[in-house]
Formats: sequence, C-alpha cells, structure tokens
Amino acid sequence: MTNDHARTASIRTDPTVYDLLGIGIGPFNLSLAALCDGAPDLRTLFLDAKPAFSWHPGLLMEGTVLQVPFLADLVTMADPTSPWSYLNYLREHDRMFPFFFSERFHIPRREYDHYCRWVAGRLPSCRFDARVTELDWEEGEGAGAGVFAVTHRSADGSLSRVRARQVVLGVGTQPVVPEPLRPLLTAPSSTPPGAPTATAPTVPSVPSPTGQTAPSAPTGTPAHDRLVLHSADYRTHRTRLAGLDDVTVIGAGQSGAEVVLDLLRQQDGDGRGGPFVRWIARTPAFAPMEYSKIGLEHFTPDYIRYFRALPEQRRDQLVREQWQLYKGVSEETLAEIHDELYERTIGGTQPRAALHPGVTVENAEALPGPRSEGGPGPEGTTGPADGGGYLLTCRHTEQDEVFEVRTSAVVSATGYAAARPDFLDTLAKLVVWDEKGRYRIDGEYRVALDPRVTGALYVQNAELHTHGVGAPDLTLGAWRAATILNAAAGRTVLRVPERAAWTTFGVPTAPGAPGTP
Repeated sequence: MTNDHARTASIRTDPTVYDLLGIGIGPFNLSLAALCDGAPDLRTLFLDAKPAFSWHPGLLMEGTVLQVPFLADLVTMADPTSPWSYLNYLREHDRMFPFFFSERFHIPRREYDHYCRWVAGRLPSCRFDARVTELDWEEGEGAGAGVFAVTHRSADGSLSRVRARQVVLGVGTQPVVPEPLRPLLTAPSSTPPGAPTATAPTVPSVPSPTGQTAPSAPTGTPAHDRLVLHSADYRTHRTRLAGLDDVTVIGAGQSGAEVVLDLLRQQDGDGRGGPFVRWIARTPAFAPMEYSKIGLEHFTPDYIRYFRALPEQRRDQLVREQWQLYKGVSEETLAEIHDELYERTIGGTQPRAALHPGVTVENAEALPGPRSEGGPGPEGTTGPADGGGYLLTCRHTEQDEVFEVRTSAVVSATGYAAARPDFLDTLAKLVVWDEKGRYRIDGEYRVALDPRVTGALYVQNAELHTHGVGAPDLTLGAWRAATILNAAAGRTVLRVPERAAWTTFGVPTAPGAPGTP
C-alpha cells in the first residue's frame, strides 16, 4: 500500500509472481526450499541477507555434534527419496564409506553446516545478498487478486521488488541476554537470516512472539569489545578469551556447556594455562536434556496437536516447565566436563573452575584497572583480586543470598528468542496479534491476518507459544516444511503421518482407545 512513485521508479521489479516466497534461509526455510524443489509446478523464491549460507558460525567448534540424529536433515523425515538428503550429500562427496565405518548417529555440527551450504548453493530458488527491507500487501482488482510485495536490497545498495501470493518467514531467532549485561554486550558479528542490520549504536528491545524480550540488535561499546558477548559469537573471539585470566559463562544449556568445556580444554593437564572458568546458571542444576525414547515423543506431530488444543495460559506455563526437553545439556557433554575436572584434580590439586547452579545475575558493571589472575578474590567475592574486568552481583535463589563475582570476561549463553523483524512494520497493522503481541498461528503454520489479505503468511520457528517445545528442534523441521508446502500448494505434495507417537497425550477419545483427542 505504498504510494511513493518516485522511490518505486528506482526499484527493479521482477515480473514473476511467485506462488511461495521465503524470507530467510536458515535450516528451516532451506528445508522448505529443498522440498519445494520436488514440486516443479510451484514457482518459489527464497531470499537471505547473507552472502552465503551459514549456521551458528560462532559455535562450530571441533568436536561438537548435533543433538539430533542425522536423519533429522533437511528432507529425510518428510521425503527420504529426495536428492537433498544428508546421505546423498555423503555420496556426492565420497564420504559414504568413512561415515559407515565411523558408526555415527549424531554428526559434527561443522559437517551439518557444510551439508546445508551444499544444498543452498545448488538450489536455484535460493538467492543470497538480498536483505529484505519491506513486506507489504498490495490489493488487486477482484477476489484473490492481491499479492505480497517484498522489497530487498543487495550489498551494492540496489533495490529490487518481487511479488508472491504466499510468504513464509524463516528469519531465525535473536540472542537473548540477561538485562544487566545488555549495556556491556558486544554486538554479534552475525545477523539472523533475512533480518535487517542495525545501524544505530543503541537499539531498544522489541517484544518477542514467544513472550520473551529479545534485543533487536545487541549493543555494546568499543571498550567492552570481545569481553562481554553472547555465545553466538564465541568461536569468533575464543582466542582472545582463552588468553584471559578469568571467564564467566552464564547459561545452563548446551551452548553454555560447550563453551565451558572448550575453555577448560585451554588449560593444560595440571589445570594451568587458559582462564579460570566459572559457570553460572539460573536452573537449580546443570541438568541433562530429556533424551529417553518415550520422552522424545514430545517432538512429534501428535504432541503438537495436543499442545495446540490447550488454553493459552496453560501452553505458556508448559513451555516454562518443559525446559529440560529443549534447554538441557547432552549427557555426553556433561560427562566430558566432569572428566576434564577429574583430570585437573589428580594429585589433590584444585581445579581452576567453579560451577554455580541456582544463581541469577542481578547487576553487572565494568571496573577500572587491569585484569588480573583468576581465582579467589577479595572477601565476599570470587574472581580477579586486583581490579579491572567486570563485577557481577548475583543472587542464590534457594538461599536468597547475594554475592559478587569479579571476572575478566562474560559469555552469555542464554539462548535465543523470536523477534519481530523490522521489515514487517508495514504489514504489522494487518496481522492479528494475540494479547501478548505474538503471532496467532494455525495448525498449518499460517499467521492470522486481516480478512482483506487473501494471501497466506506462514512462520517457521516463531511458534513456541502455539505449537510447543518442538518449534526450534531440527527433528520436526522437514515435517513442518512439508505441512507448509502442502498448505501452500493446496494439495498433498508430500504425505505426512497421521500418528507418530505411542503416547496418548490427552484424554482418550473412547475408553481404551489409542490416540489423542
């Protein structure tokens, strides 16, 4: 509904009207693009701001693996015959025999990233260097004649506009950090796929569709560069961090555990070298992720149907309660941390590490002076004793006691949350939001819109509040993409299972009957 003709004249317009256009090319929209490749009658296009595909580059450390089996690739759970499967990737790279002999079920993250790059680089529907700046609805003459108009900018500043009858948002999530750390935070070097780049030094927080608050662009100052950061940028700055005296990691999830493990391995066999490593978490324990075979049935279409039928208040409560289903740590990583600490204490030495569960950070401030050696600090504190670095005021939640931590650097491994992208501002008035400013999303991942909008807007990984803990999990990625594909095509392109779990999550429909309501 834009009437700026002068600006429109400078925009190159693609004459094609696409059936489905994706904004953002992370694993989830890439999965959809790969599955759409098997439906040649659909005209599809996927846009991303980055010059090429990349997936969590700050956490691609050697030795880290996916937390889901390799079958949860881009396509296999929906179409195992697709040429874009991980097994076909192995075949194309002559790695089938080495993979077979390795007996791996969980593959290296670096290889998963390379696999996705391989797919993205070969799908003609994927277009990179296309930063979306505006998404609008253009009404047409006659019923169903309207289209979405998507404006995007390339690195050279040129603008282009494409039109589509349906759009799917796969712009990823943004790092979330505790409020006290935000003024000190180093801005991540990577931007979620398809999202705009922040140009202002200070950007206010924006409401998240999950109900959390996520900064639209984490901010910081040059004085704190690389010393307070989100784990999304850890690998970029790990060499600098490894040379410090004391590093505090906040967050009890997988990313936090992997950062702690990597920093511990910077120490030598006697615990010397590398930084003193401190691990702080709000959770009452450094707990393993639920990974029992029956427990994993929470990541099935069956549980999604059950969850969606619950009242909104109960859904929100369940997401908070079920943190161990998607925010815990793999047992293997916890065991490796324990093994590193065991090695460090041979001969009675004390490990240069400390683990503090059940602790919240209430305040953080930068301290003047040089950073110093790690270990015990002044009375009532832990960390560097000679000033410099940062002072964290912490509260032990069960004892309700306050203590202070002095540290040379802070890595906030506190997860991610969906946030409303700036390019949605124009369309936002036509979106039907819930009471908390989140998307209303149906069973086919379609966002509720004003009745004037006859096209469909879908989302991926922005539905934690409506579809449950499986939203960010790769296990359901291909199934969700197939569900969206079928809805967008108006027919069954790929059959999706009616039942995938042994568990009956709700009241049986009849006494003794299997299934969920």
